[in-house]
Amino acid sequence: MSCLMVERCGGVAFKWLEQNVIQVRMLADGRLNAGHAGVLLAERRGSYPPIDLRILKTNSQPGEVESGTRRKLKRLLSFQRYCHASRLLRGLMPHTPGSLHLLDDDYLGQAAHMLSKVDTWNFDIFLFDRLTNGNSLVTLMCHLFNVCGLIHHFQLDMVKLHRFLGMVQEDYHSHNPYHNAVHAADVTQAMYCYIKETKLAEQLTPLDVFLGLMAAAAHDVDHPGVNQPFLIKTRHHLASLYQNTSVLESHHWRSTVGMLRESGLLSHLPADMSQDIEQQLGSLILATDINRQNEFLITLREHLDNQDMDLQLATHRHFILQIALKCADVCNPCREWELSRQWSERVCEEFYRQGDLERKFDLEISPLCDQQTDSVPAIQIGFISYIVEPLFEEWQRFTEPSMLSQIMMGHLHKNKACWSRLRYVHTLAETKTHPHAEEPEPEGGQEEAEDIP
Repeated sequence: MSCLMVERCGGVAFKWLEQNVIQVRMLADGRLNAGHAGVLLAERRGSYPPIDLRILKTNSQPGEVESGTRRKLKRLLSFQRYCHASRLLRGLMPHTPGSLHLLDDDYLGQAAHMLSKVDTWNFDIFLFDRLTNGNSLVTLMCHLFNVCGLIHHFQLDMVKLHRFLGMVQEDYHSHNPYHNAVHAADVTQAMYCYIKETKLAEQLTPLDVFLGLMAAAAHDVDHPGVNQPFLIKTRHHLASLYQNTSVLESHHWRSTVGMLRESGLLSHLPADMSQDIEQQLGSLILATDINRQNEFLITLREHLDNQDMDLQLATHRHFILQIALKCADVCNPCREWELSRQWSERVCEEFYRQGDLERKFDLEISPLCDQQTDSVPAIQIGFISYIVEPLFEEWQRFTEPSMLSQIMMGHLHKNKACWSRLRYVHTLAETKTHPHAEEPEPEGGQEEAEDIP
């Protein structure tokens, strides 16, 4: 009996349906022995460092496995409804630009109401994720593909699209405080706001929009919750595979390509076109490597200084999509304070978890990962000053005049002032604990500090 196809997470498709059913049942029951494992392709998932996985498992609560199973079952049933309706849904053109007819049956009224305002900057992705029962990424992407006309333009099969998006969402690690599917949905919503900017919306092709949204949704897929230096110093197999260069970004891209091919989402397109899409997705996702920040920033400044940005050129449009994705990826400090604060606390919690691992295993603690010395306000002020502000100042130059850019920069400056005030309070408390330390001055002046919550 020969194997025709190897599925993503261990499922195998054989010539005979009966044999396939038996094999799937064995997998579901956990009875697949080592003899069968030889025919299985290595799982795409599993990038999580073994030591990290062991520790995090000890923190899981007894009910988490059960609740996770219920969520997966609910998503499976939802997928079966899409299968049932696929003949009617395949390739249909939306009746109106804001039509939700493809997904109405699965939306709660409040979620549908939120999606009607998905292009507004105060979109609360945490609330949306709760309203969609943890399906924010799949729900958001299906909606955006619908309203952007991408389903019709590329003649996408809704069953395959939903299957692909389900894979992407499931391959984000929900136990990561920050790099999870909600972060991916947040970045995707921000990316949608950016591609609707006047200077971009008038020039972008359907392929550009498709690439931008897809890259945003999958840009951190299967993120292990630790950074590249951690993978390198622990000699993780991914670091070796990608030769210590853009390790995580390369893994996110290759994982996305694997899911595209497995789902067959692009199988109806010419081979050269699907390969070009895969390569362009890689170029976009790799641009999110923070180590390449200066490279992109210098190039953007040169274009703006020389006024030679021509969005009629495909190469220039692709570069701007890279910049837009970079902005979307680090836009948290540009959100309203309550949303921004939640993201800041989440990313710092993830940093601290890595630091705790490094301390436990006698490794050098990475910068920003020591909870005893690196406070959340200090981390955020540095992040805003050296990463976010320089990038968004150039983005504002490019999009000007743009109401959205003005709103984002307003939030950015206010949030930085809030973190400065919190750092002042934190340092003042430490000064009282150590009386001989010099009392700090709040950044931005006392008058500004008094206006900060």
